[in-house]
Amino acid sequence: MAIKVLVTGGAGYIGSVLTPALLAEGYDVTVLDSFFFQQNSLLECCINERFSVIRGDCRDPEVLKVALQQQDVIIPLAALVGAPMCQNDPLAATSTNLEAIKLLLQLRSPEQRILFPTSNSGYGIGEPGKYCTEETPLRPLTLYGRTKVEAEQAILESGNGLTFRLATVFGISPRMRMDLLVNDFTYRALRDRTVVIFEGHFKRNYIHVRDVARAFLHGLKHFDTMKERPYNVGLEDANLSKLELCAIIKHYVPSFVYLEAPVGEDPDKRDYIVSNQRLYQTGFTPQYSLDMGIRELIKGYQILRNSKYSNV
Repeated sequence: MAIKVLVTGGAGYIGSVLTPALLAEGYDVTVLDSFFFQQNSLLECCINERFSVIRGDCRDPEVLKVALQQQDVIIPLAALVGAPMCQNDPLAATSTNLEAIKLLLQLRSPEQRILFPTSNSGYGIGEPGKYCTEETPLRPLTLYGRTKVEAEQAILESGNGLTFRLATVFGISPRMRMDLLVNDFTYRALRDRTVVIFEGHFKRNYIHVRDVARAFLHGLKHFDTMKERPYNVGLEDANLSKLELCAIIKHYVPSFVYLEAPVGEDPDKRDYIVSNQRLYQTGFTPQYSLDMGIRELIKGYQILRNSKYSNV
């Protein structure tokens, strides 16, 4: 009998890649999503008899009770993602990113496994030259970071779960986000030919959205040996500053001009280098490099020309 997986927020940027991947691997998949962005990214899944969809809010106890019935695995992707979006609606951010997770933990059975994505933003400001590992103290600086860190803690303390601390995600998804850093800078390079960078020497880690989906599949297959621990998910060779990222994009878009100026600041103060060795030691290896993602985006932006593909 196929393993049944509930994915909340399954029509989002990550979920729209993960859901078809789960179906392709033989899982029965139920997606619970409010379709807040009016996205149609899962239409291709509707022909699959193992796919089910519930239009609803993960914060609604009655909706969640129904969705959880007979599920073996829960992947709670539903969230307000990013500091700006959370700042725009703090009540919705807290209720979705944290309170909905607490509700989920109250309603699920102890046998139901949870695989939860959080963010490297929880590390805040790193120490120069020192890698952030899963043992590094978490020092989130924004509401977004705090809600994700508290939700991760609740899941790990509840047992029968594992968490993925995602690097900055990039790449094409059926529910596209053009506001993520690599996606954004590549779009600007193609359309505006220029970008003004603030905090250009701040470093962060990166990971392709398809490798995020692969990490979840890996976690499902190796759950018993990986459970009750957090795992950084990123490219080991992609701890890069914004200026270094722009230099790579310029290799593919030679007309791209970038310069640094004190025109803003990152509310999360993301400036860190990250070690992903704990996940790699479980046998996971990313398949999609930063260069592959940039080449993919350049092709994708021949199709997409509209800034509506973002969270803010």
